[in-house]
Amino acid sequence: MSTYTPNTPLLDTVTDLSKLRAIEDRQLPVLAEELRAEMIDAVSRTGGHLGAGLGVVELTIAIHHVFNTPHDRLIWDVGHQCYPHKILTGRRDRIRTLRQENGLSGFTKRAESEFDPFGAAHSSTSISAGLGMVEAARLQGVERQVISVIGDGSMSAGMAYEALNNAGSREARQIVILNDNDMSIDQPTGAMSAYLARLASGRAYMGFREFGKKLTAYLGKRMDRAITRAVEHARGFVTGGTLFEELGFYHIGPIDGHDLPTLLAVLRNVRDNISGPVLIHCVTQKGKGYAPAEEAADKYHGVAKFDVITGAQAKPKPNAPTYTKVFGQSLVQEARDDDRIVAITAAMPSGTGVDIFQQVFPDRTYDVGIAEQHAVTFAAGLAADGMKPFAAIYSTFLQRGYDQVIHDVAIQKLPVRFPIDRAGFVGADGATHAGSFDIAYLACLPGFVVMAAADEAELRHMVRTAAVYDEGPLAFRYPRGEGVGVDLPERGEILEIGKGRIVREGSKVALLSLGTRLNDAMLAAEELEGYGLSTTVADARFAKPLDGNLIALLAREHEVLITIEEGSVGGFGSHVMQFLATNGLLDGGLRVRPLVMPDAFVDQASPARMYELAGLDKSGIVRTALSALGMDRIKTTTIRA
Repeated sequence: MSTYTPNTPLLDTVTDLSKLRAIEDRQLPVLAEELRAEMIDAVSRTGGHLGAGLGVVELTIAIHHVFNTPHDRLIWDVGHQCYPHKILTGRRDRIRTLRQENGLSGFTKRAESEFDPFGAAHSSTSISAGLGMVEAARLQGVERQVISVIGDGSMSAGMAYEALNNAGSREARQIVILNDNDMSIDQPTGAMSAYLARLASGRAYMGFREFGKKLTAYLGKRMDRAITRAVEHARGFVTGGTLFEELGFYHIGPIDGHDLPTLLAVLRNVRDNISGPVLIHCVTQKGKGYAPAEEAADKYHGVAKFDVITGAQAKPKPNAPTYTKVFGQSLVQEARDDDRIVAITAAMPSGTGVDIFQQVFPDRTYDVGIAEQHAVTFAAGLAADGMKPFAAIYSTFLQRGYDQVIHDVAIQKLPVRFPIDRAGFVGADGATHAGSFDIAYLACLPGFVVMAAADEAELRHMVRTAAVYDEGPLAFRYPRGEGVGVDLPERGEILEIGKGRIVREGSKVALLSLGTRLNDAMLAAEELEGYGLSTTVADARFAKPLDGNLIALLAREHEVLITIEEGSVGGFGSHVMQFLATNGLLDGGLRVRPLVMPDAFVDQASPARMYELAGLDKSGIVRTALSALGMDRIKTTTIRA
C-alpha cells in the first residue's frame, strides 16, 4: 500500500457547514477535488463503497451549500454513497474508521449524526421517508425543505413509484433528486440541457406558468387541465420527464451532476421558486475523478483496501472457494442435465453467483433489478408452468418479498428454490445486511423445506437436492466468504429430505448444529473431552422438516443438548424445543440450551469477532456446555491457574 496523503487546504477550513456555506461558488470545484481525494484515501485504508460516493461529490457539496441542513432534511437512498456527506458533516476525524468495529457505519445512521435523519442500507426507501417528513413538518407547522436523493437502480423498485404516486397526488412540497449514474453524459446534459433546466426552474418561467394556469382557469377546469397538460407534455418531450409529470412531479433535467454552477443554480431556483413536488434528473458518473474506478466495469462499487496510486486492491488469498462461487458452479453443473433450471437475481448477479450461471446459460438467466417482490412472484410463475427457478436472493433482501413468498409460493405449494446468500453475520455491512431472520420467517411456513449448509461440500449436495426436489418450495442458506476447505465432490449427492447426520459420537453432551457453526462445534467437542465430557456432534442439515429421530436419540442418550445456529431466536432452536416438549422429551431432566444470534441489531465488526461476542464460536459453545452442567466454576479456576 502507498503512503499517499491528500493535500486538502480548503477542505481543512470546513470545520462545520457554516464554513462550507461561506465559501464562494467559484471555489467549490476546488473543494470538490479535495473532498474526492480525502474520500479516496479514507476508503483505500478501510475498504467500502467507493464508486457511488465519488459520483456524488459535487451534488453533496451543492445540496449542503444551498440548503439549511440538518434543519432541512437530506435523505440518501441506500446510503452507500454518503461518505462525502459524512466528511462534510462533522465526521471527518472518524472517516478512517468506516465499517470497522466501533467505527462509522458504511451507511446513513440516525444514531450517528443529526445530519442522518433517516437510516438506510436497503434501496428505494428515501421518497417514502421523505414524504413522511414533509407531512410531519406540515402537521407541526415547521417550515423546512425535504430532499431525497435516489439512484437509477433504486428507482427500479416498485416502492419508489408507490411513493412518487402518493407524493404527487398530495402535491406535497418534496424535492426528489434522481441520481442517474448509469447514463452517459452526452448531448442531453450539455449546454442546451443546462440552459433549459435553469430556465424551467427559474422565477420567470414559474411565474409565467402560474399566470397561464390562472388565465386558462377562466375558460373552465376542463380547458385548464387540457392546456396545462399540453404545456407539460411539450416540456416533457424536450426534457424527458413525461412519466414524472404524469405522477404529479415537476420535472427538471437531465442536468450534469458534476457541473457545480448548474447544480447550484437549479437547486436555488427549486428552493426559492417551486412550491409543489419536484424531481431533478441529475446525471453523474460512478468513480468520477479516480481513473481506476472510472475504468472498472463495476465502477469500484465495493472494494477492499487498495493502493491509491495503482488502484490495486489488497485481497487475502483464499484457502477455499467462496460459498457463492460453489453455488454458482454447482447450479451450472445441474443445469447442464436439466434444461428446466433457470436462475433469477434481483440486481445482484455477482453477489449471488448467478453471474457464473449467466456466462453459460444467458437465455436462462434473469436479472429483474432491485425488485425482490417481483422476483419471487416471477419465479412462482415460472414454477407454475413447469420450470425449475432458483431465485438467488440475500437473506436480508428476501425479507422485502416476504408476502410474495407466502401468498404466491407457499400457499400454492410451488417448487421455487431459494438459494439464500449472506446467512448469518456479514461483517462490515453490519445489521442491515446480516442474515438473521430467514430460518425463523421461512421455517414457520407450512410445506417449506429449509436447509443450511455446514460447509462447501454440503452446499453442493443441497444444490443437487434442490434441483430434483419438486414437491413444494425449498430454501438453502449459506454464509458470505470462503468455505472451510473441505474436499468438494465432483457432483453433489441427493440428500434425504429431513435427515441429519452424526459426525462425532459421544455420551454426555450433544451439540446439534445447523449451518457453518459445525466446525466450531467440532473444536468445542475436542475441548470438552478435556474436561471428561464425552461429546456428540450432529449436523441437522434441515431446519424443516426436522429430523425427529435424530433429535429424540440425542435427547434420550445425553444429559445436555445444545442447538447452534446462525439465526435469530424463533428459528431452528425454537422448532427443536417445540418438538422436545410436544413429545415429552423434556420430562427426564434433559438440559437444553439454544445458541442463537443475539436479540439485538449488531453493528459492524469482523464476522469472527461478531460470532465471538455472540457466544457462537468454540469458546462460547464450551462455556454453555460447562454452565449447563454446573462446571463453569471449574473452567474459571482452570483459566486463572
